[in-house]
Amino acid sequence: MKKIFFVVLLLLLAACQQNDEESLLQERQGDSEFQYVSDSDPVNRKNMTSQQIARRLANLAVEVPDVHDATAIVLGNYVAVGVDVDKDLDRSRVGVIKYSVAEALKHDPYGKQALVIADADGVERLRGLGKKMSQGHPVEAVTDELSQIIARYMPEGPANDTPPSNPNQESIPKNENKKLNQIEKEQSREQ
Repeated sequence: MKKIFFVVLLLLLAACQQNDEESLLQERQGDSEFQYVSDSDPVNRKNMTSQQIARRLANLAVEVPDVHDATAIVLGNYVAVGVDVDKDLDRSRVGVIKYSVAEALKHDPYGKQALVIADADGVERLRGLGKKMSQGHPVEAVTDELSQIIARYMPEGPANDTPPSNPNQESIPKNENKKLNQIEKEQSREQ
């Protein structure tokens, strides 16, 4: 009797499962208000080495007007591109060129988050780092050097010296605030 009960139970479960699969199939065929998407941002990425990607990004940067030469470093997902521009250009024009290079790289699947450097010293450091990478220096040394280069160009904010005010403390009357401070001191001594 128990065996028959288990067989019937298994058949019922199998029948219910088929109904679920049929309803999912109907949803996917368009009877539902939901739309199933396999990949919303298809990017055709070729299997390229870091050196090939760096050359590709440097070539894209050179295509921007007023860029004489470019070098790129690709280390994992991190990309830094150094552009060589005329030394007589003013800062605002160099900023426009850097922005144009960043826009050109943004449309490439490998250069979406590239850091663009137009400083002569930074570009030379990137070139030197590229030579070290091609010579086979350890990854830790290359990573350390690249992080120092990037840290130089990342903006830093001022340190927040004053602690934020506590709005709850300001709402307490002064005489009660003194009592609370006294209680806090006593409790801290007990521990």
